[in-house]
Amino acid sequence: MNPPAPTLYNRRMVGWLSLGQLITWGSVFYGFALLMEPVERELGLSRAQSSLAFSLALLAEGALAWPVGRWIDRGHERAVMTGGSLVIVAGLLLQSMVHSALGFYAAWTLLGAGLAATLYSPAFSIVTRRFPHDFRRAIITLTFLGGLASTVFIPLVAWLIAELGWRHALWVLAAIHLFICAPLHARVLRHAPAPAAGSKAGRPRAGEAAAVAPASHYMRTAPFLLVGVFTVLLMAVTAALPPHMVSLLRGAGLSESWAIAVPASIGLVQVLGRALLYFFEHHFDLHLANRLIPCLIPLGLLALLAGAGHPGAALLFVFFYGMGNGMLTIVKGTAIAQYVNRDHVATLNGALGLPSAIARALAPLMLGVLWQPGTGYTLGLWVLLAASVIAVLALVGAQRWRRVPGTPAT
Repeated sequence: MNPPAPTLYNRRMVGWLSLGQLITWGSVFYGFALLMEPVERELGLSRAQSSLAFSLALLAEGALAWPVGRWIDRGHERAVMTGGSLVIVAGLLLQSMVHSALGFYAAWTLLGAGLAATLYSPAFSIVTRRFPHDFRRAIITLTFLGGLASTVFIPLVAWLIAELGWRHALWVLAAIHLFICAPLHARVLRHAPAPAAGSKAGRPRAGEAAAVAPASHYMRTAPFLLVGVFTVLLMAVTAALPPHMVSLLRGAGLSESWAIAVPASIGLVQVLGRALLYFFEHHFDLHLANRLIPCLIPLGLLALLAGAGHPGAALLFVFFYGMGNGMLTIVKGTAIAQYVNRDHVATLNGALGLPSAIARALAPLMLGVLWQPGTGYTLGLWVLLAASVIAVLALVGAQRWRRVPGTPAT
Protein backbone atom coordinates (compact mmCIF):
# COMPACT_ATOMS: atom_id res chain seq x y z
CA MET A 1 0.00 0.00 0.00
CA ASN A 2 1.45 3.34 -1.04
CA PRO A 3 1.12 6.52 1.02
CA PRO A 4 -1.31 9.18 -0.28
CA ALA A 5 -0.03 11.65 -2.84
CA PRO A 6 1.30 14.84 -1.27
CA THR A 7 -0.99 17.85 -1.18
CA LEU A 8 0.09 21.02 -2.95
CA TYR A 9 1.31 23.71 -0.59
CA ASN A 10 -1.63 25.84 0.55
CA ARG A 11 -0.39 29.26 1.64
CA ARG A 12 -3.85 30.40 2.74
CA MET A 13 -4.34 27.40 5.00
CA VAL A 14 -0.93 27.90 6.63
CA GLY A 15 -1.77 31.59 7.11
CA TRP A 16 -5.00 30.78 8.94
CA LEU A 17 -3.27 28.19 11.11
CA SER A 18 -0.66 30.85 11.93
CA LEU A 19 -3.43 33.16 13.15
CA GLY A 20 -4.60 30.40 15.49
CA GLN A 21 -1.04 30.07 16.81
CA LEU A 22 -0.80 33.81 17.41
CA ILE A 23 -4.05 33.84 19.40
CA THR A 24 -3.36 30.70 21.43
CA TRP A 25 0.23 31.51 22.36
CA GLY A 26 -0.66 35.11 23.14
CA SER A 27 -3.89 34.69 25.10
CA VAL A 28 -3.02 31.56 27.11
CA PHE A 29 0.73 30.93 27.26
CA TYR A 30 1.83 34.57 27.58
CA GLY A 31 -1.40 35.65 29.26
CA PHE A 32 -0.53 33.72 32.42
CA ALA A 33 2.20 36.20 33.40
CA LEU A 34 -0.33 39.05 33.39
CA LEU A 35 -3.06 37.13 35.22
CA MET A 36 -0.74 35.78 37.92
CA GLU A 37 -0.56 38.85 40.19
CA PRO A 38 -4.28 39.77 40.24
CA VAL A 39 -5.17 36.12 40.87
CA GLU A 40 -2.62 35.98 43.71
CA ARG A 41 -4.11 39.09 45.33
CA GLU A 42 -7.70 37.88 45.14
CA LEU A 43 -7.12 34.24 46.09
CA GLY A 44 -4.36 34.93 48.63
CA LEU A 45 -1.77 32.77 46.87
CA SER A 46 1.99 32.96 47.17
CA ARG A 47 4.17 33.24 44.08
CA ALA A 48 5.17 29.59 44.42
CA GLN A 49 1.52 28.52 44.67
CA SER A 50 0.46 30.49 41.61
CA SER A 51 3.47 29.30 39.59
CA LEU A 52 2.48 25.70 40.25
CA ALA A 53 -0.58 26.22 38.04
CA PHE A 54 1.58 26.89 35.00
CA SER A 55 3.77 23.88 35.75
CA LEU A 56 0.63 21.72 35.89
CA ALA A 57 -0.40 23.07 32.50
CA LEU A 58 2.99 22.16 31.01
CA LEU A 59 2.81 18.66 32.49
CA ALA A 60 -0.74 18.14 31.18
CA GLU A 61 0.37 19.34 27.75
CA GLY A 62 3.28 16.88 27.76
CA ALA A 63 1.22 13.96 29.06
CA LEU A 64 -1.34 14.38 26.26
CA ALA A 65 1.19 14.90 23.47
CA TRP A 66 1.35 11.15 22.75
CA PRO A 67 -2.42 10.51 22.30
CA VAL A 68 -2.81 13.81 20.41
CA GLY A 69 -0.04 12.75 18.03
CA ARG A 70 -1.65 9.36 17.44
CA TRP A 71 -5.04 10.95 16.70
CA ILE A 72 -3.44 13.29 14.18
CA ASP A 73 -1.59 10.45 12.46
CA ARG A 74 -4.89 8.60 12.21
CA GLY A 75 -6.45 11.48 10.28
CA HIS A 76 -8.35 13.23 13.10
CA GLU A 77 -6.47 16.54 12.94
CA ARG A 78 -9.64 18.61 12.47
CA ALA A 79 -11.27 17.14 15.58
CA VAL A 80 -8.05 17.52 17.58
CA MET A 81 -7.45 21.22 16.96
CA THR A 82 -11.12 22.23 16.95
CA GLY A 83 -11.70 20.28 20.15
CA GLY A 84 -8.54 21.77 21.65
CA SER A 85 -9.85 25.28 21.02
CA LEU A 86 -13.13 24.39 22.75
CA VAL A 87 -11.22 22.92 25.71
CA ILE A 88 -9.35 26.24 25.99
CA VAL A 89 -12.70 28.06 26.02
CA ALA A 90 -13.81 25.85 28.92
CA GLY A 91 -10.51 26.38 30.76
CA LEU A 92 -10.63 30.17 30.45
CA LEU A 93 -14.26 30.26 31.63
CA LEU A 94 -13.44 27.95 34.54
CA GLN A 95 -10.54 30.19 35.54
CA SER A 96 -12.86 33.21 35.54
CA MET A 97 -14.98 31.50 38.21
CA VAL A 98 -12.30 30.14 40.56
CA HIS A 99 -12.24 31.08 44.24
CA SER A 100 -9.53 28.71 45.51
CA ALA A 101 -6.09 27.44 44.63
CA LEU A 102 -7.58 24.04 43.78
CA GLY A 103 -9.91 25.61 41.22
CA PHE A 104 -7.03 27.61 39.77
CA TYR A 105 -4.97 24.44 39.37
CA ALA A 106 -7.91 22.61 37.77
CA ALA A 107 -8.41 25.43 35.27
CA TRP A 108 -4.77 25.44 34.21
CA THR A 109 -4.61 21.66 33.98
CA LEU A 110 -7.56 21.88 31.60
CA LEU A 111 -5.85 24.68 29.68
CA GLY A 112 -2.74 22.51 29.39
CA ALA A 113 -4.88 19.80 27.79
CA GLY A 114 -6.16 22.37 25.30
CA LEU A 115 -2.64 23.60 24.53
CA ALA A 116 -1.54 20.03 23.76
CA ALA A 117 -4.02 20.02 20.88
CA THR A 118 -3.50 23.56 19.58
CA LEU A 119 0.10 24.78 19.93
CA TYR A 120 3.13 24.24 17.70
CA SER A 121 3.50 20.47 18.03
CA PRO A 122 0.12 19.46 16.53
CA ALA A 123 0.25 22.28 13.96
CA PHE A 124 3.76 21.24 12.86
CA SER A 125 2.66 17.63 12.52
CA ILE A 126 -0.38 18.61 10.45
CA VAL A 127 1.56 20.68 7.91
CA THR A 128 4.24 17.98 7.73
CA ARG A 129 1.61 15.37 6.84
CA ARG A 130 -0.16 17.64 4.35
CA PHE A 131 2.87 19.19 2.65
CA PRO A 132 5.72 16.64 2.78
CA HIS A 133 7.79 18.62 0.26
CA ASP A 134 7.16 22.07 1.79
CA PHE A 135 6.63 21.36 5.47
CA ARG A 136 9.76 23.24 6.56
CA ARG A 137 8.55 26.44 4.89
CA ALA A 138 5.12 26.00 6.45
CA ILE A 139 6.65 25.55 9.91
CA ILE A 140 8.79 28.67 9.51
CA THR A 141 5.63 30.61 8.60
CA LEU A 142 3.78 29.28 11.65
CA THR A 143 6.60 30.24 14.00
CA PHE A 144 7.07 33.67 12.46
CA LEU A 145 3.54 34.78 13.32
CA GLY A 146 3.55 32.80 16.56
CA GLY A 147 6.69 34.69 17.56
CA LEU A 148 4.69 37.92 17.48
CA ALA A 149 2.13 36.58 19.97
CA SER A 150 3.67 38.31 22.99
CA THR A 151 3.97 41.60 21.07
CA VAL A 152 0.25 41.56 20.22
CA PHE A 153 -1.35 39.96 23.26
CA ILE A 154 0.66 41.16 26.25
CA PRO A 155 -0.54 44.76 25.77
CA LEU A 156 -4.02 43.55 24.77
CA VAL A 157 -4.46 41.31 27.82
CA ALA A 158 -3.00 44.02 30.10
CA TRP A 159 -5.54 46.50 28.70
CA LEU A 160 -8.43 44.06 29.14
CA ILE A 161 -7.48 43.39 32.76
CA ALA A 162 -7.16 47.12 33.50
CA GLU A 163 -10.51 47.94 31.86
CA LEU A 164 -12.64 44.92 32.78
CA GLY A 165 -10.90 43.15 35.64
CA TRP A 166 -9.19 39.79 35.25
CA ARG A 167 -12.37 37.69 35.43
CA HIS A 168 -14.18 39.55 32.65
CA ALA A 169 -10.96 39.76 30.63
CA LEU A 170 -10.99 35.95 30.60
CA TRP A 171 -14.52 36.03 29.16
CA VAL A 172 -13.27 38.12 26.24
CA LEU A 173 -10.35 35.75 25.62
CA ALA A 174 -12.71 32.75 25.78
CA ALA A 175 -14.97 34.43 23.21
CA ILE A 176 -11.99 34.93 20.87
CA HIS A 177 -11.25 31.21 20.98
CA LEU A 178 -14.92 30.27 20.61
CA PHE A 179 -15.69 32.55 17.66
CA ILE A 180 -12.32 32.65 15.88
CA CYS A 181 -10.04 29.69 16.71
CA ALA A 182 -12.61 26.87 16.89
CA PRO A 183 -14.38 27.79 13.60
CA LEU A 184 -11.00 28.49 11.96
CA HIS A 185 -9.69 25.01 12.76
CA ALA A 186 -12.97 23.37 11.83
CA ARG A 187 -12.96 25.04 8.43
CA VAL A 188 -9.33 24.93 7.27
CA LEU A 189 -8.57 21.38 8.47
CA ARG A 190 -11.17 19.61 6.36
CA HIS A 191 -10.08 16.79 4.04
CA ALA A 192 -7.21 15.48 6.16
CA PRO A 193 -4.75 13.15 4.41
CA ALA A 194 -5.44 9.44 4.80
CA PRO A 195 -3.62 7.76 7.68
CA ALA A 196 -0.26 6.24 6.81
CA ALA A 197 -0.32 2.49 6.40
CA GLY A 198 0.62 0.85 9.68
CA SER A 199 -0.51 3.80 11.84
CA LYS A 200 -3.48 1.88 13.21
CA ALA A 201 -1.95 -1.54 13.48
CA GLY A 202 0.80 -2.80 15.69
CA ARG A 203 2.81 -4.21 12.76
CA PRO A 204 3.00 -3.49 9.02
CA ARG A 205 0.73 -5.40 6.67
CA ALA A 206 2.17 -7.89 4.24
CA GLY A 207 3.85 -6.15 1.34
CA GLU A 208 4.13 -2.76 3.06
CA ALA A 209 7.41 -0.87 2.74
CA ALA A 210 9.58 -0.22 5.73
CA ALA A 211 8.66 3.48 5.46
CA VAL A 212 5.21 2.64 6.79
CA ALA A 213 6.28 0.38 9.64
CA PRO A 214 4.51 1.16 12.93
CA ALA A 215 5.69 4.12 14.99
CA SER A 216 7.08 1.77 17.65
CA HIS A 217 9.63 0.54 15.11
CA TYR A 218 11.15 4.02 14.76
CA MET A 219 11.18 4.62 18.52
CA ARG A 220 13.84 1.94 18.83
CA THR A 221 16.14 3.45 16.22
CA ALA A 222 19.27 5.49 16.90
CA PRO A 223 18.02 8.59 14.99
CA PHE A 224 14.87 8.85 17.16
CA LEU A 225 16.78 8.41 20.41
CA LEU A 226 19.38 10.98 19.37
CA VAL A 227 16.74 13.48 18.26
CA GLY A 228 15.06 12.86 21.62
CA VAL A 229 18.26 13.73 23.51
CA PHE A 230 18.68 16.84 21.35
CA THR A 231 15.08 17.99 21.88
CA VAL A 232 14.81 17.33 25.62
CA LEU A 233 18.17 18.89 26.53
CA LEU A 234 17.61 22.06 24.53
CA MET A 235 14.05 22.37 25.81
CA ALA A 236 15.55 22.30 29.31
CA VAL A 237 18.20 24.92 28.47
CA THR A 238 15.76 27.35 26.84
CA ALA A 239 13.21 26.89 29.64
CA ALA A 240 15.74 27.39 32.45
CA LEU A 241 16.92 30.85 31.44
CA PRO A 242 13.82 33.11 31.05
CA PRO A 243 12.60 33.06 34.71
CA HIS A 244 16.13 33.84 35.95
CA MET A 245 17.22 36.16 33.14
CA VAL A 246 16.96 39.53 34.92
CA SER A 247 18.50 38.24 38.16
CA LEU A 248 21.24 36.50 36.19
CA LEU A 249 22.20 39.68 34.34
CA ARG A 250 22.09 41.77 37.50
CA GLY A 251 24.35 39.24 39.22
CA ALA A 252 26.75 39.39 36.28
CA GLY A 253 27.33 43.07 37.04
CA LEU A 254 25.17 44.69 34.38
CA SER A 255 23.34 47.90 35.19
CA GLU A 256 19.59 47.84 35.79
CA SER A 257 18.86 49.29 32.35
CA TRP A 258 20.92 46.57 30.65
CA ALA A 259 19.35 43.85 32.82
CA ILE A 260 15.90 44.90 31.58
CA ALA A 261 16.82 45.69 27.97
CA VAL A 262 18.62 42.41 27.25
CA PRO A 263 15.71 40.00 27.87
CA ALA A 264 13.29 42.44 26.23
CA SER A 265 15.41 42.35 23.06
CA ILE A 266 15.58 38.57 22.77
CA GLY A 267 12.04 38.23 21.41
CA LEU A 268 12.73 40.66 18.58
CA VAL A 269 15.97 38.87 17.69
CA GLN A 270 14.09 35.54 17.63
CA VAL A 271 11.60 36.87 15.09
CA LEU A 272 14.48 38.32 13.05
CA GLY A 273 16.18 34.90 13.00
CA ARG A 274 13.02 33.24 11.72
CA ALA A 275 12.58 35.89 9.06
CA LEU A 276 16.15 35.37 7.82
CA LEU A 277 15.58 31.63 7.70
CA TYR A 278 12.34 32.11 5.75
CA PHE A 279 13.92 34.26 3.05
CA PHE A 280 17.35 32.65 2.75
CA GLU A 281 16.95 28.96 3.64
CA HIS A 282 17.08 27.90 -0.03
CA HIS A 283 20.54 29.45 -0.41
CA PHE A 284 22.39 27.04 1.92
CA ASP A 285 22.48 23.34 2.71
CA LEU A 286 19.56 22.34 4.91
CA HIS A 287 21.47 19.85 7.05
CA LEU A 288 24.41 22.18 7.54
CA ALA A 289 21.97 24.85 8.72
CA ASN A 290 20.40 22.36 11.14
CA ARG A 291 23.84 21.69 12.62
CA LEU A 292 24.85 25.35 12.89
CA ILE A 293 21.63 26.81 14.33
CA PRO A 294 21.74 24.89 17.65
CA CYS A 295 25.41 25.90 18.04
CA LEU A 296 24.27 29.48 18.59
CA ILE A 297 22.84 28.56 22.01
CA PRO A 298 26.16 27.39 23.56
CA LEU A 299 27.93 30.32 21.87
CA GLY A 300 25.55 32.71 23.62
CA LEU A 301 26.10 31.01 26.97
CA LEU A 302 29.86 31.06 26.46
CA ALA A 303 29.74 34.80 25.72
CA LEU A 304 27.82 35.38 28.94
CA LEU A 305 30.29 33.33 30.97
CA ALA A 306 33.36 34.94 29.41
CA GLY A 307 32.03 38.50 29.45
CA ALA A 308 31.99 38.96 33.24
CA GLY A 309 29.18 41.51 33.09
CA HIS A 310 30.51 43.53 30.17
CA PRO A 311 27.71 45.09 28.05
CA GLY A 312 29.42 43.88 24.89
CA ALA A 313 29.19 40.30 26.11
CA ALA A 314 25.51 40.84 26.90
CA LEU A 315 24.94 42.02 23.31
CA LEU A 316 26.71 38.92 21.98
CA PHE A 317 24.51 36.81 24.24
CA VAL A 318 21.36 38.51 22.91
CA PHE A 319 22.47 37.97 19.33
CA PHE A 320 23.58 34.34 19.59
CA TYR A 321 20.94 33.13 22.06
CA GLY A 322 18.07 35.10 20.49
CA MET A 323 18.87 34.06 16.91
CA GLY A 324 19.51 30.48 17.98
CA ASN A 325 16.37 30.19 20.09
CA GLY A 326 14.24 31.70 17.34
CA MET A 327 15.45 29.32 14.64
CA LEU A 328 15.77 26.35 17.00
CA THR A 329 11.98 26.02 17.03
CA ILE A 330 12.10 25.18 13.32
CA VAL A 331 14.95 22.68 13.75
CA LYS A 332 13.17 20.90 16.61
CA GLY A 333 9.89 20.96 14.72
CA THR A 334 11.35 19.35 11.60
CA ALA A 335 14.02 17.00 13.03
CA ILE A 336 11.74 13.95 13.38
CA ALA A 337 10.43 14.33 9.84
CA GLN A 338 13.90 14.86 8.36
CA TYR A 339 15.93 12.31 10.30
CA VAL A 340 13.48 9.66 11.55
CA ASN A 341 10.17 9.27 9.67
CA ARG A 342 7.42 11.46 8.20
CA ASP A 343 4.52 9.00 8.14
CA HIS A 344 4.24 8.91 11.95
CA VAL A 345 5.61 12.39 12.67
CA ALA A 346 2.80 13.37 15.07
CA THR A 347 3.06 10.16 17.09
CA LEU A 348 6.85 10.30 17.26
CA ASN A 349 6.87 13.95 18.29
CA GLY A 350 4.15 13.15 20.81
CA ALA A 351 6.35 10.48 22.39
CA LEU A 352 8.82 13.25 23.26
CA GLY A 353 6.10 15.42 24.78
CA LEU A 354 6.19 14.20 28.37
CA PRO A 355 10.00 14.07 28.80
CA SER A 356 10.19 17.54 27.22
CA ALA A 357 7.51 18.85 29.57
CA ILE A 358 9.30 17.41 32.60
CA ALA A 359 12.55 19.00 31.43
CA ARG A 360 10.82 22.37 30.96
CA ALA A 361 9.25 22.16 34.41
CA LEU A 362 12.41 21.10 36.29
CA ALA A 363 15.07 23.17 34.50
CA PRO A 364 14.23 26.55 36.09
CA LEU A 365 14.21 24.88 39.51
CA MET A 366 17.59 23.27 38.78
CA LEU A 367 19.11 26.60 37.82
CA GLY A 368 17.80 28.12 41.05
CA VAL A 369 19.23 25.27 43.13
CA LEU A 370 22.66 25.70 41.49
CA TRP A 371 22.72 29.42 42.32
CA GLN A 372 25.35 30.19 44.98
CA PRO A 373 25.77 33.38 47.04
CA GLY A 374 29.40 33.90 46.08
CA THR A 375 29.40 32.91 42.42
CA GLY A 376 25.76 33.46 41.47
CA TYR A 377 24.64 31.52 38.40
CA THR A 378 28.12 30.59 37.15
CA LEU A 379 27.86 26.87 37.97
CA GLY A 380 24.36 26.68 36.50
CA LEU A 381 25.48 28.36 33.28
CA TRP A 382 28.32 25.84 32.91
CA VAL A 383 25.80 23.00 33.33
CA LEU A 384 23.53 24.56 30.68
CA LEU A 385 26.52 25.01 28.37
CA ALA A 386 27.48 21.33 28.75
CA ALA A 387 23.87 20.23 28.13
CA SER A 388 23.61 22.36 24.99
CA VAL A 389 26.89 20.97 23.59
CA ILE A 390 25.68 17.39 24.19
CA ALA A 391 22.41 18.28 22.43
CA VAL A 392 24.27 19.58 19.36
CA LEU A 393 26.36 16.41 19.20
CA ALA A 394 23.21 14.28 19.47
CA LEU A 395 21.66 16.06 16.46
CA VAL A 396 24.85 15.56 14.45
CA GLY A 397 24.66 11.86 15.34
CA ALA A 398 21.02 11.69 14.18
CA GLN A 399 22.01 13.24 10.86
CA ARG A 400 24.71 10.62 10.35
CA TRP A 401 22.16 7.85 10.98
CA ARG A 402 19.38 9.43 8.94
CA ARG A 403 19.55 7.06 5.97
CA VAL A 404 17.52 4.37 7.73
CA PRO A 405 15.39 2.20 5.43
CA GLY A 406 12.42 4.09 4.02
CA THR A 407 13.40 7.47 5.45
CA PRO A 408 14.07 10.25 2.95
CA ALA A 409 17.38 12.04 3.25
CA THR A 410 15.93 15.51 2.81
